[in-house]
Amino acid sequence: MNNTLKGFLLVFGVGILMLGSFAGGYVTGNIAPFSAPGIVEELEPVVIPTTSPQQEAATPEEMQALFAPFWEAWNLVHENYVDQPVDDVALMRGAISGMMEALGDEHSSYMNPEDFEAANAGLEGEYEGIGAYVDTTTEYLTITSPIPGSPAERVGLLPGDQVIAIDGEDMTGIDAELARLKVLGPAGSTVVLTILREGESAPLEFTIVREKITIAAASGEMLDNGIAYVQVTTFGSRTTPELLATLNDLMAQNPRGIILDLRN
Repeated sequence: MNNTLKGFLLVFGVGILMLGSFAGGYVTGNIAPFSAPGIVEELEPVVIPTTSPQQEAATPEEMQALFAPFWEAWNLVHENYVDQPVDDVALMRGAISGMMEALGDEHSSYMNPEDFEAANAGLEGEYEGIGAYVDTTTEYLTITSPIPGSPAERVGLLPGDQVIAIDGEDMTGIDAELARLKVLGPAGSTVVLTILREGESAPLEFTIVREKITIAAASGEMLDNGIAYVQVTTFGSRTTPELLATLNDLMAQNPRGIILDLRN
């Protein structure tokens, strides 16, 4: 074996030893706490959280195996997450939201109590927002009809307008019902809607000051041909008494017939 090859093997061997020593020190320093020479620290055993007896008792017996990974993840978060304490309610709601998203159904989603209250406010005949009937089954939140005299009508929103951004936030891929909740807000506050309108080459932007909106659940009038026209716009706690009052008023005029309009 010539001297060149011997020299190469020697350098290669030393390099391997140095690399091994460095790697060993790196791994040791990252796994075991640092201690001064001659001082031995007692390491705490690493305990992998498992499902507690209380969690098992709270889970139906036939579903304990299925929910074991959930409880283990719950325990890991509570024991190891850096910012403690964690918000248990937020974790619970997040888990429910994830479950609904796993269905892969764009029409199925979870609403927390605050969102649920806002979603049903219109059924009571009063809410705070821009004042427009909307379609939430489309890709984007779509205006079906501004309420007469509302902020939406005053700024010029039209049926068919699609809300593609709210306060500068792109609504692409966002459930239209969630977009609707973003449009709602306290009276006197401002919301900026970016609108995609058929026939326009570029999106339009509308700045709207929200107001308290009062919706008549039922209304009616006598048409020129003696036909009573009745319109029901919402179904809530006020619908029945308002509808009865409207019918009593119109029936007293002896109509030849009645048109009942359930379109919003």
